[in-house]
Amino acid sequence: MRRPEVHRPSLLVNHNSRINEPPTTIQPRALGRSRGSDPTTLRSPSTRRRRGEDEEVANEHRRISLSRRIASAVFRSEIRVWVISLAFRFANALLVQTYFNPDEHWQSLEVAHRIVFRYGHLTWEWKQGIRSYLHPLLFALLYKIMAFLRLDTPLFMVKAPRLLQAVFASVGDLYLFKLSKLVFNEHVARWVCLGDDLNPLIQLFSQFVNWFMFFCITRTLSNSLETVLTITGLFYWFSSITSSKQVPVASRKLALIIAALACAVRPTSAITWLYVGLLDLIGMQSKLQFLFLDIIPVGVLVLAATCLLDRWMYGSWIIVPLNFLKFNFLSSGGDYYGTHQFHWYFTQGFPSMIWSFLPFSLIGIIKSKEWRLSGLIAWVLGVYSVLGHKEFRFVLPVLPIALMFSGYCLAAMSKPDMPDTKKSPDNRTIHKSRVQLAVLFLIVTNIPMALYMSLVHQVRKVSFSFAFRLYLCAICPSQRGTEDAMSYLSKEAHYGRVKGILFLMPCHSTPYYSTLHCNLPMRFLDCTPSDDRAILDESDQFMLNPADFVTHMFRNVSLPSHLVLFDSQEIHLRELLISHSFQQVKRFFHAHFKVDRDLQGSVVVYARRDL
Repeated sequence: MRRPEVHRPSLLVNHNSRINEPPTTIQPRALGRSRGSDPTTLRSPSTRRRRGEDEEVANEHRRISLSRRIASAVFRSEIRVWVISLAFRFANALLVQTYFNPDEHWQSLEVAHRIVFRYGHLTWEWKQGIRSYLHPLLFALLYKIMAFLRLDTPLFMVKAPRLLQAVFASVGDLYLFKLSKLVFNEHVARWVCLGDDLNPLIQLFSQFVNWFMFFCITRTLSNSLETVLTITGLFYWFSSITSSKQVPVASRKLALIIAALACAVRPTSAITWLYVGLLDLIGMQSKLQFLFLDIIPVGVLVLAATCLLDRWMYGSWIIVPLNFLKFNFLSSGGDYYGTHQFHWYFTQGFPSMIWSFLPFSLIGIIKSKEWRLSGLIAWVLGVYSVLGHKEFRFVLPVLPIALMFSGYCLAAMSKPDMPDTKKSPDNRTIHKSRVQLAVLFLIVTNIPMALYMSLVHQVRKVSFSFAFRLYLCAICPSQRGTEDAMSYLSKEAHYGRVKGILFLMPCHSTPYYSTLHCNLPMRFLDCTPSDDRAILDESDQFMLNPADFVTHMFRNVSLPSHLVLFDSQEIHLRELLISHSFQQVKRFFHAHFKVDRDLQGSVVVYARRDL
């Protein structure tokens, strides 16, 4: 007797999301005689053809249904990841209470405060037109809403901008999830830490746990927003490469728009996108079409929009990318703020940022053989190494990519490609123990560091060996310095007990009007770069001889009601300040260790006794 035929539908794979699910089970269906059927009818070619068409339609409906279920599952998974990330980044933003880099205040919040409240300080960069107003306007909009709702209190003025950046950071986390799922697979993207209960977490484990990402991503630096835009743009760019439908055209356009915005926020982001674009341009057949119909129109459109925006804010036509290029690349203006050796990013800077994830990332790069993204990391570090002035934050956009490779390594450890894994329970136990030990090691070496740097220590430039010393002391309880001093002065000013403030410390060592939020006369020591490198600015003159500098200054300026200085300079000025009727009113811890200058252990606030 003839055996019944069994219809076996093909496995449907959504290549965009890389989710592989088994097909819906379909019961075998006998094609023999049924009760009441006419044998002659069953043998009719037209009837058989109709039945075949009906089965094809049914199969198509099943495929569409399965595709919709997969899309729905992906959407729910991504929403869950974003909600988890948003909650985590909110907590992250509230825990970050230290001072890292002046630009998080002076190049974003201070400018936004001046736009909305009509008072604030613009540094020399804004007078020379090498900064775009695009980034500060995001926070200006936030300040405007806060002022309208009368929420511009000292507490909200400090916390709200970082909470807004936390929203941006959570979007970056979501797109890192999607990028890893696109480039690798679902197992890497939904990497399970210690069991299936934590299934929604991606190698966001690496993104969440890494100390520098925790320390930096919720700060209001333009580099933080650049990082979010870079990861988002890379996802859409790689989507346009891997997909074979109509999506690539839209994805590529969107990727180019995001890349152009990243370059508008930070012109140096062009280093990243030059590599990405050239790598794919080489393999394209229609190079001229891509160049003249995609890249140039999008670039011109975004450049025109930002130029109009800057024309409105500056009051004159300013081409910020051109001015930025002239100052930082053609004239090496950034070297005024210090230089490092060419290998610093490879030997100290980036290893300090990625920290204990470094061996896992290297293994992930080798095992995954994803040379496009690993090459991007090497390219960015190499190009920035040519510049004399180097900072951690400059290479922040490639840190999530390196952490993505560490996630790949952890995923490989948790699900090794071994033929006898299912057969041997002992092997599964061994691999699970290895993953647990790796996770524990990464948590122990990163979480204390992240909390210490975010809650306790003021950081500017940290070497790899210094980072290790900080880790050893990461559980030391203490306060913060410059942030606490400004919060204290803000409260005092709102009670009318502050009439003016003089900062006797290296320039831009504290937040300014954006934190004080009170229109009082304030002065700090100027450090505007000079064409003649031999001429010392006020900040350098003060550091060389604090007593003589302050004596001369007091003869030429009216004395303020409050002074702020570090304890390392206080020992040289204490007698002079007392002789001018100043007394110490508050002292705040600042740092346990020497960073880039003499140990600045405390921030001291002096006030005049006669006021």
